[in-house]
Amino acid sequence: MSTPTTTDDPSIPSPSIFRWTLGFLLVGMAWGLTTPFIRRAALDFHPPTHRSLENLRSSEPSSPRTTIELVSWGIWWVRVKILGGIWMVADLLRSPKYCVPLVVNLTGSVWFFLLIGKADGKIDAHDPNGRVELDGADYEFVGISIHGVG
Repeated sequence: MSTPTTTDDPSIPSPSIFRWTLGFLLVGMAWGLTTPFIRRAALDFHPPTHRSLENLRSSEPSSPRTTIELVSWGIWWVRVKILGGIWMVADLLRSPKYCVPLVVNLTGSVWFFLLIGKADGKIDAHDPNGRVELDGADYEFVGISIHGVG
């Protein structure tokens, strides 16, 4: 026999306001306290050299004179940027100074969506143009309605 997981069951008590407040404070701390560490690790990051990227950079075509040479140079440039980006992401994720705060930050995001998913009733937000109600069935945000979501 499975245990009901929805909040519609009256036998399951809803969490206290203290637990909601503590949960949102923990999410805020996970987001706010890790962001400076992520930023600093990214700024202090010095990527190692990679043979495949250096070989590609050293094979730069001569300055383009014709349309075909321009296309060839453009393809080379795109390859260098894509390979450089892939290596940059891989090297950053291998760095504990960057990866550990990132994991804590992303865990805060998971906590946030778990908290919002367990919220009872409607979640109300106010914008200058009027009231926005998020009730799981119809969303209206700044004049745009999305029906059947949830």
